[in-house]
Amino acid sequence: MDHAIRKAETLIEALSYIRQFRNRLIVIKLGGSAMEEPDALKATLEDVIFMATVGLRPIVVHGGGKPIDRAMAESGLKPRKVLGRRYTDDETLAIVVRVLLKQINADLERHVRQLGGRAIGPHLGSLQLLFGEKLTLPGPDGQAIDLGHVGKVTRVDADLLRDFCAAGIIPLIPSLAIDAAGGWLNVNADTAAAAVAAQMQAEKLVLLTDTPGILLDRDKPESLITSLNVVRCQELIQQKIIDEGMIPKVEACFDSLRAGVKKTHVIDGRLRHSLLLEIYTDRGVGTEITL
Repeated sequence: MDHAIRKAETLIEALSYIRQFRNRLIVIKLGGSAMEEPDALKATLEDVIFMATVGLRPIVVHGGGKPIDRAMAESGLKPRKVLGRRYTDDETLAIVVRVLLKQINADLERHVRQLGGRAIGPHLGSLQLLFGEKLTLPGPDGQAIDLGHVGKVTRVDADLLRDFCAAGIIPLIPSLAIDAAGGWLNVNADTAAAAVAAQMQAEKLVLLTDTPGILLDRDKPESLITSLNVVRCQELIQQKIIDEGMIPKVEACFDSLRAGVKKTHVIDGRLRHSLLLEIYTDRGVGTEITL
């Protein structure tokens, strides 16, 4: 009976958050172990389905770095990075599109439906959700550095996404954009998710990672920082406490916050039901970043 009472108390705790976020949009970036490990993926998709069932309107944006690397290795190609970003030539682009669209996106849609949810992705080729342009990076000499078929999102089909969400259908969006000529562009999944959150004026952006959140000491999970603002994050970047792969995630949070997203979260996708714990409990489990 005590166990049953604790379950009831958990539901009561969640009730205020369910009311608060009803009919609000939340963008979830799915990647890392939350996609690679079957149990973690199942728990994450169950969380997303729960959100849609109780009135929140989730949109999932996914990457696929590790499966893409494996597919490139099988094809005899070596990943090439330029200033930390994947250089995407014609051969690499073909693999990226195949893995993200035909494999991962289709597989995620199938999983959601098997778990009792309703989802839709662009893997059948009839939908175009993200639109973009080529991305270049400034070089040390001031000249633009070309990254091949790498892009940034300039527009999303917001009306179509809102229609899906209002109907209780979960959009599943791979980190690919269409350019003005109708070709594919490879987009960083964190920045793609931030662009979707910004243009949809989402309530929240949640980035699933392979760490508990932002740590003062990466070797000590207990050093988790539960709440940060932009100024403090910039100080931690200067101190190299936030470094390497966490920097683009934090910068994606900055971009979405400045565009009007209310709150952003960096949470551990390896922790079962971390999404529900972060959104629907008083304490939360990751790092919340605000302006």
